[in-house]
Amino acid sequence: MEHQQQLAGDGSRSPVKEKPLVSTIGKSTNILWHNCPIGQSERQNLLGQKGCVIWITGLSGSGKSTLACALSRELHCSGHLTYVLDGDNLRHGLNRDLSFKAEDRAENIRRVGEVAKLFADAGIICIASLISPYRRDRDACRVLLPESRFIEVFMDLPLEICEARDPKGLYKLARSGKIKGFTGIDDPYESPVNSEIVIKMVDGECPSPKAMAQHVLCYLEENGYLQA
Repeated sequence: MEHQQQLAGDGSRSPVKEKPLVSTIGKSTNILWHNCPIGQSERQNLLGQKGCVIWITGLSGSGKSTLACALSRELHCSGHLTYVLDGDNLRHGLNRDLSFKAEDRAENIRRVGEVAKLFADAGIICIASLISPYRRDRDACRVLLPESRFIEVFMDLPLEICEARDPKGLYKLARSGKIKGFTGIDDPYESPVNSEIVIKMVDGECPSPKAMAQHVLCYLEENGYLQA
């Protein structure tokens, strides 16, 4: 920061620091953004890939976590650095204070979006796996990322398939009234309208984890994400 000078009592000049600009972000005041001398491009060159966020959305039981893990494994085996942000796992820590009310669900997604942005800025391929039922919340995460670094993957499987799987027994609890506000039963899921990637059933069959991962890998390769 440049310094001004003022005249001291003995006639000499002493430096006077300029007052920092006052910023107001959310409920915080007097905070400033500090730039680091190492930027995203340098980090990406080090890793040999482009940092991005792969946001996997869909109903419970649609295969989000399965795809996230399979994709992470495929990328890791080909020499790419990834990190998976799993919705359930995050509620054990970062988001443990949040409920499943609409406003808390929105805050859940906002926090994950901000964390995912940091991973992408570090040059990491961040794979976020969350139901994220509301379109406005997903879109808010998208605008955090510049240069098309947000890749939405929609697990477009029918509710009856997801409910038949019911790996956590949650649909059964929701149908019996023991869980309120469950997405797809008594709370809406707003399907994406412009996802970069859509995973669907083929000839009445659900694609295998490897096939789903390859689908996403092809997109990443074709769009230059797997090189700096």
